Amino acid sequence: MEKVRCPWVPINDELYVKYHDEEWGVPVYEDRKIFEFLTLEIFQAGLSWKTVLYKRKNFKKAFYNFDPAKVSKMGEKDIEELLNNPEIIRNRLKILATINNAKLFLEIQKEFGTFSKYMWGWVENKPIIHDISKISDYITFDETAILWAKDLKKRGFKFLGPTVLYSHMQATGMVNDHSLNCFRR
Repeated sequence: MEKVRCPWVPINDELYVKYHDEEWGVPVYEDRKIFEFLTLEIFQAGLSWKTVLYKRKNFKKAFYNFDPAKVSKMGEKDIEELLNNPEIIRNRLKILATINNAKLFLEIQKEFGTFSKYMWGWVENKPIIHDISKISDYITFDETAILWAKDLKKRGFKFLGPTVLYSHMQATGMVNDHSLNCFRR
């Protein structure tokens, strides 16, 4: 019998199915993985997640395996190389935001011990669980995403508004938005 998945998963796309089945909604506590998802969400803004998913390995290589310390030191030469790299999404503002955010990510690590502690504090260290039956039940952001986005903006982060952050919250398991009949629930 076929596994039942969330209604947004294109069952004819193996990479997408694998992402849903193995990653989406699984709580993430490791800072480098959190930085990876934040970075990928920035590049996804205004595009489809599929576009980013299929370029994920290239982003990993381009951004030093999502090491925020290394990304924070990227300079103009690195930026030009990224802008000429057809294997990633070549958007100067998103590249600059990623470098800027890496620096601020490190500041939050110093302040809280880990970025994970800071991030999970927004949901009182436990996933928010929504009851989703159909595609129209999904929301694009919630009050927590709005408040967190305001805090990040105040700290100087770029490209991390409520919608992008809510996607991040779903991806990293801060929110469990697997549908009620999904085998991953």
